[in-house]
Amino acid sequence: MDPERSGAGLVAGDLGRTLCLITGASRGLGWSLAVALAPRLQPGSHLVLVARSGESLRQLEARLLEGSPGKAGRLRLSRVEADLSGEEGLQRVLRAAEDSRAAARDRLLLINNAGSLGDISKFVVDFTQPSEVSNYMALNFTSCMCLTAALLKAFPKRENFHRTVVNISSLCAIQPFTSWSLYCSGKAAREMMFRVLAAEEPDVRVLNYAPGPLDTDMQKQARSETADPELRQTFLTMHQEGQLIDCHDSAGKLVNILIQDDFQSGAHLDYYDQ
Repeated sequence: MDPERSGAGLVAGDLGRTLCLITGASRGLGWSLAVALAPRLQPGSHLVLVARSGESLRQLEARLLEGSPGKAGRLRLSRVEADLSGEEGLQRVLRAAEDSRAAARDRLLLINNAGSLGDISKFVVDFTQPSEVSNYMALNFTSCMCLTAALLKAFPKRENFHRTVVNISSLCAIQPFTSWSLYCSGKAAREMMFRVLAAEEPDVRVLNYAPGPLDTDMQKQARSETADPELRQTFLTMHQEGQLIDCHDSAGKLVNILIQDDFQSGAHLDYYDQ
């Protein structure tokens, strides 16, 4: 996988002067989204990169500045090292966003990408400790809901201002994967929450985007730790036969969708749908 290679097939246009926040930006799809989105933000925009790994964020920042020398000084970049499962991490992100209100002239774009697989070596009947489930949901659902709500309150509706919220979803949000109960439950809860948001806030553009089976560290974990032998073999076969999707390709597809902006708010779109 090479998330830094030049993308192909991107549609013309940009997202205007935008405050853009990407969670889980330090690797995989989050990294590729930052690379794909940075050139599509107008001068004066602010790109906020959020992750738990500060060193990886520094590497990403250097990559973005190196790859777009003409934008140096015109696109503001911020790194926020934060664990979103706790209140302190959420406040760090909000402070970074609220510090750049001038950047959000045309659009607020939040991409909720941060997440984890959870323990995929267990079946439902093995989860007997409430704290294990609660801790998983704190990172994968609660933090996503609270961050989205706080940002929409901080940047309320106004004339000629576009607010777009993306949930990085999964086929697991709508289809059960045996031994992936935590992941499926978290993704399903997030998807429904964003569908409700779309119904409650018609001026907010809401998208549930399933990026497809990506060639990432999470896929490596799936191939080695999935308890269900048939599912584990499926992932092994996909890897061996080159069926996994490059993160940059999926990121480019999402950027196209956002620029075209013709999806139904609250919809679930899969990489293979477009």
